[in-house]
Amino acid sequence: MKAIVFLIAFTSSASYPSFSQSREAGTDLGEIKQYMRNKDTNTTSPLNKNIAAVRAVLQQYNSAIEKLDMTGTDNLFTNDSEIYESGLSEGNYTNFMNKHLKPELKELKSFKFNNHNTDVTIIGNHAFATETYSCITVGAKHNTEVKRKGVTTSVLKKQKGEWKIMNYHNSSTE
Repeated sequence: MKAIVFLIAFTSSASYPSFSQSREAGTDLGEIKQYMRNKDTNTTSPLNKNIAAVRAVLQQYNSAIEKLDMTGTDNLFTNDSEIYESGLSEGNYTNFMNKHLKPELKELKSFKFNNHNTDVTIIGNHAFATETYSCITVGAKHNTEVKRKGVTTSVLKKQKGEWKIMNYHNSSTE
């Protein structure tokens, strides 16, 4: 009789998911296992879309530098952005672009990024990016080629559905 009662109780609990859930359901371990099961099939997750959007903003900025044309790049930065280059505070992006970047780019014949790698971490409405690269510039006056290695760190903020750079720091070495 005990065997029959046990068999009925066992088959009943096995047929109802609420009775047969694992001890991990609803725990951090359960969430991690669920994430890992979905990881390979969920390539369009909100996180992946945000990382792609942040990379696109940074790529637009880098492409403008390579074209030596900064037209429209002010839309990639927040109004209260802070720019730092090689240990100097350059103020907001508008100040940096007008007083530093545009005059510097006028002195160049070409600018080319190579071996560019971008790592992005998203936390809420903020993104933290690190770019490593090498670049080659050619001066307009004397065709002088300069090879450099550089690193850029950026903090971006999502405003009204768009990622904008709010803090930008770069440095390079020959």
